[in-house]
Amino acid sequence: MTPLHPLTDQALARLPKAELHVHLEGSMPPETLLELGVRHGVDDVPRTLDDVRRLFEFRDFAHFIEVYLIIVKVLQEGADFAALAYGKGAELARHNVRYAEIFFTSPLHTDRGIPASEIFGGLEEGRQRARAEFGVEMVFMADIPGERGIAGAEQTLQELLDNRPPGFVALGLGGPEIGTPRPQFAPFFEAAIAEGYHSIPHAGETTGPRTIWDALEYLHAERIGHGTSLLEDPALVEYLVREQVPVDVSVTSNLCTKAAPSLAAHPLPRMAEAGVNVTVNSDDPPMFNTDISAEYRIARDLLGTEKLLRAARAGFENSLLPEDRKAVYLKEFDAVLGKQLT
Repeated sequence: MTPLHPLTDQALARLPKAELHVHLEGSMPPETLLELGVRHGVDDVPRTLDDVRRLFEFRDFAHFIEVYLIIVKVLQEGADFAALAYGKGAELARHNVRYAEIFFTSPLHTDRGIPASEIFGGLEEGRQRARAEFGVEMVFMADIPGERGIAGAEQTLQELLDNRPPGFVALGLGGPEIGTPRPQFAPFFEAAIAEGYHSIPHAGETTGPRTIWDALEYLHAERIGHGTSLLEDPALVEYLVREQVPVDVSVTSNLCTKAAPSLAAHPLPRMAEAGVNVTVNSDDPPMFNTDISAEYRIARDLLGTEKLLRAARAGFENSLLPEDRKAVYLKEFDAVLGKQLT
């Protein structure tokens, strides 16, 4: 399967892709933020496109969260959520993403008085339209806003279980890691797992390896979001490699939030060299002025062709799809790759 020469940008563009770490709210383009901000009279949103783009120039992770919370204010009715999900499907299709697992944080919206049924109904409408029109399969992961602690976890889980929204497959945990220890969330992940949902938390991005250990031990994490600090603990690296626990990496995101000091210092190449099971992702693409194709090009330049292709295929292999559905996508991946390289 693996070629001996570099993949061109054109070949990368044709490669079928799976994306496993991307946030729906964080996928809102600046143009949409401006449009909805004006339509709904949200004062925190600048009134010119240039100013909106400047809003996305983050000082640090705390500033990123501040801007993220401005973004969610413009989502105020079911049609907004449908449009956001549909637009995400269209964007994924442009980059030949065939399947995506997308974080969504419902308490950020229900707390503003929007009924959960309207929110989830809008998401499903947009999801189904995108699948019908673009052939993109999207599922969602209910993401706990970590900064809200136990209350945020309880609310996220309750809204998930009360509504059982179609297309939701996992419970996640995002937001700031500092001050939000993972063990406190254990009961909520255990309850979600008992109800058939998967465990996909963020861990080890702005804190150390202990957070990753806690996510594995207390939250029964099936994949680790970011995990940029994992190399600091050789025992953790050994465990992740032995168990082949997937780590979903978003290089540009890590640079923008200062989780990695520079591209040259980003841990992705060392992760892959150690045998960590990595995937390539965009996280919050318009907020970081990136997209999944750009992340693939960056990963190719950091990893080389062989390791990049391994990470690309791992996107499908590490997904939450049933094995028979994985097999369909993997067959497509291998067929397209073979045509490109012969």
